[in-house]
Amino acid sequence: MIRTPLRPLARVIDARAKGENPDAIERENLRLRHEEMRDRDRNRAEGRLLVLGAMFFCAFTVIGFRMGAMAGSEPAEPISSVGGASIQAERADIVDRNGRILATNIETHALYAHPQQMVDPLRAAEKLSAIFPELDGDRLLRDLTGKRKFLWIKKQLSPEQQQAVMDIGEPGLLLGPRELRLYPNGRIAAHILGGASFGNEGVHSAEVIGTAGVERQFDSQLRDPAKIDHPLELSLDLRVQAATERVLYGGMKLMNAKGAAAVLMDAKTGEIIAMSSLPDFDPNNRPAPPTEGHPDDSPLFNRAAQGLYELGSTFKIFTAAQALDLGLVAPTTMIDIRGPIAFGRFRIRDFHYYGKELSVEKIIVKSSNIGTARLVQMIGIDRQKAFLADLGLTTVSGLELPEAAQAQPLLPAKWSELSSMTISYGHGMSASPLHLAAAYATIANDGIKVTPTLLKRDPSVALPQEEVMSTIAARRARAMLRKVVTEGTASFGEVEGYAVAGKTGTADKPKPTGGYYDDKVIATFASMFPAHDPKYVLIVSLDEPVETSGPQPRRTAGWTAVPVAAEMIRRVAPLLGLRPQIEPAKLADITLTSSN
Repeated sequence: MIRTPLRPLARVIDARAKGENPDAIERENLRLRHEEMRDRDRNRAEGRLLVLGAMFFCAFTVIGFRMGAMAGSEPAEPISSVGGASIQAERADIVDRNGRILATNIETHALYAHPQQMVDPLRAAEKLSAIFPELDGDRLLRDLTGKRKFLWIKKQLSPEQQQAVMDIGEPGLLLGPRELRLYPNGRIAAHILGGASFGNEGVHSAEVIGTAGVERQFDSQLRDPAKIDHPLELSLDLRVQAATERVLYGGMKLMNAKGAAAVLMDAKTGEIIAMSSLPDFDPNNRPAPPTEGHPDDSPLFNRAAQGLYELGSTFKIFTAAQALDLGLVAPTTMIDIRGPIAFGRFRIRDFHYYGKELSVEKIIVKSSNIGTARLVQMIGIDRQKAFLADLGLTTVSGLELPEAAQAQPLLPAKWSELSSMTISYGHGMSASPLHLAAAYATIANDGIKVTPTLLKRDPSVALPQEEVMSTIAARRARAMLRKVVTEGTASFGEVEGYAVAGKTGTADKPKPTGGYYDDKVIATFASMFPAHDPKYVLIVSLDEPVETSGPQPRRTAGWTAVPVAAEMIRRVAPLLGLRPQIEPAKLADITLTSSN
């Protein structure tokens, strides 16, 4: 910047020549300079005030619009951005097919302590021991009076306990909010739901993670923040599940059984309507896994989906259905049942003497081991293995449970002719009741394979149509199963108005050390109803049942599992919307004798 001198030489000389005072020139120039500086500073200040005013105007305009938008919106909880709030504590609900709550969350609190901030730790320890009798009072006192700076005391508090802790008035006792998984129906569907526990924990929140069942299978979906408002819909019907468990428990006690399992499945879609395993547990207070003993001694063991058993004569219908499907026999074809069939030191015998021959239909009705073995000799080993694989009896069931993924059927190391014969009547391979339910559903579904699921299916989505056997073979097999109830070993399974069809199976229970028990069995009844148009498949299995109403103990499925299944159908069929109906009868044969 070029500045004008305060005493220009030319003006000073001119002023002296005129006799004027040169100092006046300096004072005038100084005044002009100050006025120029003042005007420049004033313009700069006015510009800054204008910009600041514009900024304040814009800021208040934005705030006003934001306040208006918030006033017109739904209230929502603020989300903290602190590092400790990164734990995802929320979890979606689980509901049955009708929207009834099976699992949800409730708000609770955890109790923790800062011992260094406590005023009277001795009094606090005494009060806490009185509120929580399960705590070790001596250890609690040592922890509160020691050098620890942080101490978890209780991870879950009831409202009453919370109030009692607050009444202590100790500043070193603090409460942390958290979500708790609640199963409002208690033990109902315990093995399906599984249970949940705390994962990552902080004083202000805790992560709820699935530990078993569908809680574990769908853990990521249930914890997905985008799906918190979308409950997981299961195929279960809570009413039917409760009725199934009640009847099964009564039957297990009445038949003096060690354990029991039941599977009720939609015969068309494979949806599990009810599935129960006894003994069970309360998922609100899930017991610890066993560290010794046999796995099925624990109430955590899911006998329906996880247990692998030789299911006995329930397998005979598969052999007959395959023989019918291959065109090797008809229901009336006579089969030689003279025996026993000898294989080295092994003998295949029938439970009773049925004569020299039986029709294929009578082999199923009378439950002839020899007759079934003769049929599988006609079928052959390779075709038998392929057919059982098509039914899903040689692989895991695919049900959406971690426990079901562990249930790989036990097959013979070498599938010999003897293995083929024993498997034909349900010995020599082990599968779960769930496997059996899916295989029977395939027969009920006119030979189209049925895959079990615990998820509610969308009726608008078409199911895959994989044909395992012909419709004619499946319907002939169902007719045989109906006669098992009306004329054969499952006569106690008849439920008036519902036309039950099914097959009994009584298998000797294997010893852990090898061989079989003489007085312990697995009794199973595999059924479908109504027989003329099956809607549902029901499997009931009892572990070591003994019926003692007669002079001799009876263990066969016809005396144990069948009555339990019949009572179950009687209870749940109305809940399923099935009305009792008169079974359609065959039209009488009419012979034209004369045209007059």
